[in-house]
Amino acid sequence: MWYFLMALSGKLTKKLVENLSAGRHGDGNGLYLVVDPSGARRWIVRVVVKGQKNKMGAPLRTDFGLGGADIVTINQARERALEYRRMAKQGLNPRFNARQEVPTFEEVAQQVHIDRMPTWKNAKHGQQWINTLRDYAFPKIGRMPIDSVGQPEVMMCLAPIWTEKHETAKRLAQRIKTVLDVARSKGFRSGENPVTAIKDAQVLPKVKAKVKQQNVAAHQLVCRQTLASAIAVSDT
Repeated sequence: MWYFLMALSGKLTKKLVENLSAGRHGDGNGLYLVVDPSGARRWIVRVVVKGQKNKMGAPLRTDFGLGGADIVTINQARERALEYRRMAKQGLNPRFNARQEVPTFEEVAQQVHIDRMPTWKNAKHGQQWINTLRDYAFPKIGRMPIDSVGQPEVMMCLAPIWTEKHETAKRLAQRIKTVLDVARSKGFRSGENPVTAIKDAQVLPKVKAKVKQQNVAAHQLVCRQTLASAIAVSDT
């Protein structure tokens, strides 16, 4: 018990985790908080797997990601780091033996939003990206484990607004697809993206582009003017 309590203590605090500048900050026992220049924060643990050697014949030190600091708390990071060190001491590679906790759709979406902040055209565009998910996806699938989101769940988000708010629905579909693609790249999902499957199967109805009312009025005006000109010519 004494060792376990010591293993779950460290140098960092919640306040430090939230405010430290860019760089790698040690908590102790191989656990580090990595802060990117963009402000994104993630946990890694450095371990030596028993029996593994580098090219020089020395013990092989390997870093393993433990998740973003916005999703994984400092205590959770310490618990996972302890689990990884125990496996490494037994000669087990944590990459293949660690128990992986699956994040929710909203957790992954929020992390994607943070990671892509430097790529947005401007702050407004970045906020619009997450707002679309907040308004139309999070209420329905936000708390679901990311690996449980399939075609029925995506349809549940898209179908209610597909015809009435078609442009918004198309943007929503693209953003859901991005979140699910990122989750797959991190090992949280497998198989085809359900958004792609829905598009390929043409499950949702085709929506004709609505002609703007001002364009209709302008067209009607032109028609009336043309007709008046034609009548004037015929009277002469």
